[in-house]
Amino acid sequence: MDLAGIDASAWAELETAAADPQSGFRYLNLCSVDVETRPQARMVVLRGADRSARRLEFHTDTRSPKWQELFANPRVTVLGFSAESRLQLRLQGEVKLHGPGSGGTEAAWDRLPARTRMTYTGGPPGDERAFETIDTAAEPADEAEAKARFGVLVFRARTLDWFQLRQQDNRRASFGYDEAGALSFCRWVNP
Repeated sequence: MDLAGIDASAWAELETAAADPQSGFRYLNLCSVDVETRPQARMVVLRGADRSARRLEFHTDTRSPKWQELFANPRVTVLGFSAESRLQLRLQGEVKLHGPGSGGTEAAWDRLPARTRMTYTGGPPGDERAFETIDTAAEPADEAEAKARFGVLVFRARTLDWFQLRQQDNRRASFGYDEAGALSFCRWVNP
């Protein structure tokens, strides 16, 4: 496969993963730096991918430390590995935060199933929580409150590091994208 084909295939994998919960790239590692310059990494669910714009979409609770970190420093790395294909994708770029009430956030919220919407209820992420016993009825979740905490992260890739693990002769390639998302460079690199 030529380099342009590898780039197209990598983005096709990401587009498939956004629609298929069983895909190896459905859950990605989003890496950022906190306000004390400590590296932070967490798994996120890939909710959307657009190869022509080199964009990925993730959802988050706007009360989370991640939201504040990304507001202060939007430069991130997104890392994924598919055990089935033995393929690693490492993308670097920036995220834009879309808070509650914005057009993109409203549309993303409307696409979520009710059970996923309810993950934005309750206390802020990371706060201490006591789980109720089976005998205790939980308060009904307030969907309006959940929606007011829902945010969308739109990641735009500037580079992609593609790494294929093989029995012998691992392969690695590097790709760069311009402001419009067009491929600006591609080359084979040493694994």
